[in-house]
Amino acid sequence: MTIGRLAILLVLSTFASVVHADYVLSDSTEVEPLEMFQECGDCPEMIVLPLGEFLMGGPPGESKQNVKFDEAGNWIRVTPENPYIAFQEGPVHKVTIDMPVAMGRNEITYDQWMTCVNDGGCGGHEPQDFIRLPKSQRAKTIGKHPVITVSYLDAVSYTDWLNSKVGMDVYRLPTEVEWEYAARAGTQTPFAQGEEVTTDQVNFLGSATEIMLGEVFPDLVARGTPVPVDALDAANAWGLRHMSGNVAERTMSCWKDRYAGWRTSSIYLKKAREPNCERRVTRGGAYPAAMDGSRVAGRGSGLEDTRSRVSGFRVLRALK
Repeated sequence: MTIGRLAILLVLSTFASVVHADYVLSDSTEVEPLEMFQECGDCPEMIVLPLGEFLMGGPPGESKQNVKFDEAGNWIRVTPENPYIAFQEGPVHKVTIDMPVAMGRNEITYDQWMTCVNDGGCGGHEPQDFIRLPKSQRAKTIGKHPVITVSYLDAVSYTDWLNSKVGMDVYRLPTEVEWEYAARAGTQTPFAQGEEVTTDQVNFLGSATEIMLGEVFPDLVARGTPVPVDALDAANAWGLRHMSGNVAERTMSCWKDRYAGWRTSSIYLKKAREPNCERRVTRGGAYPAAMDGSRVAGRGSGLEDTRSRVSGFRVLRALK
């Protein structure tokens, strides 16, 4: 082989490694963007996210919330002259995802959580396995239902257990920028599925949506409970299910009333690891809330040790 031909092959090989990145797991398996994998028998299914950039946040007027607080702290109806602006969802800013990661295909389920507990992990916490319904009825939330009544600290204990299973410190909760990038899956609409969604796609409360919009929607369902993670037509373009609705999902990001405009996912991670965080961001809306709360730009928060019947989580894996 001539020196010139060898040089050409080296250039082509280098170019190929740039445009087609493979990442290596703990068992030496190689995975590529948008590939699904399960690293161990007890590990959740993960989907590799492509690197890229996107516009984070919700533009003014995207939220359809029809009430807000006035200056005296009273609830008032919004009007065209006095609209509701979701201040906490802005400003919209471009973020580059500069660290390769994989996101959980699903929210962590009750059974997955109990596997951790039965293996001596997760602090031994046994979460609530039902939702109270009207007339003293109960709906069971076991099996493939997303685990609920687990706090941010509980969720971190689950990722610690996962890391012990693979022998590497690679599983954690996502930051909110990683969460929103994954939820959008290349879109910039209020939902990954488009401008609006149905209760066949997203598990939100149809009756609350009717009240908010002041209109009757006969096709919307008011379940009032979480659904199993493999239920509904809930996957986005990257195969991630229930990024909108079902249960609110905990992230490791510390709550701020408005974005600081950080430009890379690595900066978001660095800021999330800073000490003295009072509240952690939750994302995705939830089953007892209106459609508007399930928009991918929607944000909520909670104390680190609060266990809520509307909150769960999914995990992220760092890649190399």
